[in-house]
Amino acid sequence: MSLSWLNPTEAPAFPPTSQALTEPNGLLAIGGSLDANWLLSAYSQGIFPWYEEGQPLLWWSPDPRLILEPSRIVVSRSLRKLIRKRVYKISFDADFLSVISACQSSKGRKESTWITSEMRLAYLNLHKLGHAHSVEVWHDDKLVGGLYGIAVGKVFFGESMFSLQANASKLALVALSRQLQVWGFGLIDCQVYSDHLVSMGAVLLSRMDFQDALTPLLSSRTQSGAWQFNLENLLKASS
Repeated sequence: MSLSWLNPTEAPAFPPTSQALTEPNGLLAIGGSLDANWLLSAYSQGIFPWYEEGQPLLWWSPDPRLILEPSRIVVSRSLRKLIRKRVYKISFDADFLSVISACQSSKGRKESTWITSEMRLAYLNLHKLGHAHSVEVWHDDKLVGGLYGIAVGKVFFGESMFSLQANASKLALVALSRQLQVWGFGLIDCQVYSDHLVSMGAVLLSRMDFQDALTPLLSSRTQSGAWQFNLENLLKASS
């Protein structure tokens, strides 16, 4: 099956995800644009960009797909103890730029730096428009962990996370999951398999089941504006 080449000067138009390749798993199309309309159209169809410097813009829809239901996150005993100690401060949307920059300088998917300069600018733009959000973990006023992603409807499409201290990224994910649960989000898209995420409750879904799950959630209203974190929701995870 040949790949579709997308014209960046036209309106976003992706092929059906059923046309994605099996090898490499999920590669669907080449080209297009990273502007907000293209990105939001892609995520609403369960498609995301992923490419490296020197490559063309590549779009993916892997099968199976790793997802996490916010209400089913697994919080280990040691992590519960850490939460109760309150040695870390958690914030939402306080420093998106620093979070994506830290993710960019960390090892990404397949041990490569996949957050290109164009990707960084594109997600900073989505953040300014209120679609992309970050979770920050602070220790002694220093950023030591976090994650970022895109919210569409009641789905959070996770993009990347980083951790400079043990368990910092786990804290970010637990805080996000608890807050999303309060807001009625039904799904965190984790994209591809990760032992780290599976240990926290993420599971694999077939592409068909994933997209069936997306449909009702994407029709709901997105939590708009800058996000605020409620510490009490996190503390409930440690009880």
